[in-house]
Amino acid sequence: MERVNALIRRRMASEHAPRIPEVTAHLVEAGGKRVRPLLTVASAKLCGYAGEDHVKLAATVEFIHTATLLHDDVVDESRERRGRPTANLLWDNQSSVLVGDYLFARAFQLMVETGSLRVLDILSGAAATIAEGEVLQLSAARNLGTDEATYLKVVRGKTAALFEAAAEVGGVIAGVPEPQVAALAEFGDALGVSFQIVDDWLDYGGAGDGIGKRLGDDFREGKVTLPVIRALAGADEAERAFWQGAIERGRADDFARAQAILARHGALEATRLEALRWRDRAVAALERVPEHPIREMLADLADYVVARAN
Repeated sequence: MERVNALIRRRMASEHAPRIPEVTAHLVEAGGKRVRPLLTVASAKLCGYAGEDHVKLAATVEFIHTATLLHDDVVDESRERRGRPTANLLWDNQSSVLVGDYLFARAFQLMVETGSLRVLDILSGAAATIAEGEVLQLSAARNLGTDEATYLKVVRGKTAALFEAAAEVGGVIAGVPEPQVAALAEFGDALGVSFQIVDDWLDYGGAGDGIGKRLGDDFREGKVTLPVIRALAGADEAERAFWQGAIERGRADDFARAQAILARHGALEATRLEALRWRDRAVAALERVPEHPIREMLADLADYVVARAN
């Protein structure tokens, strides 16, 4: 991972536009869990890979992720990311969008350097799926008719697709049999879904610090996430009227009442249990790859993802 970080710093440089490394460094150097590039490195090593391309692919995955964060903060008009002011707040929306575009281009340069068309297919497909997921989320925002199936499509698109691709390409470059590659992809997908469900839980049940966003951001932005969907399923007339005002009409000024309604219907606990079910699917997928210390580490990673919702 130290080598991945060093490569990220080298490749985010720009000879002609110093704002590019400034904006990128603001987000990359802010920390973050680096779960996605870790999946690529770990999957490759788990499969016995002995080359150098896993480092390039891990950096690719992080560039794609960072690019989407820069774009997301513009779309969501966010003011804080990882406990710091967002790039669009410190610079402007134009810089965030264009630097995000630059990072996407750098990502494609890196993945091409591996010489694998299949890797290019997987990661470029993931980039397209992420964009689809974000657009679907826009259409689902402020729509109380959003059901769990649509919510899952959003989650699989905007979050799980990159987790899946990050784990899958590690097996691909190692040249392991297809069932193992498929198992790694399934692990990444389930881990990503669990990760996003926990993030949505944290927006209503977290402590408001150290989670990359303020408590209640999803509520204020009118996002219909799993806790809200579960609470709506049992809502009475007054509660439904509250959600219509807060979500559909944008009058999200009573976050405490939203939390109380979620508690009354056990929506947060139901959301946490759903994250645990996806965690279990991730761990079960790992059983289809050979025993290895890194396999146990990845199982621990799945536990870490859901442990945030305690």
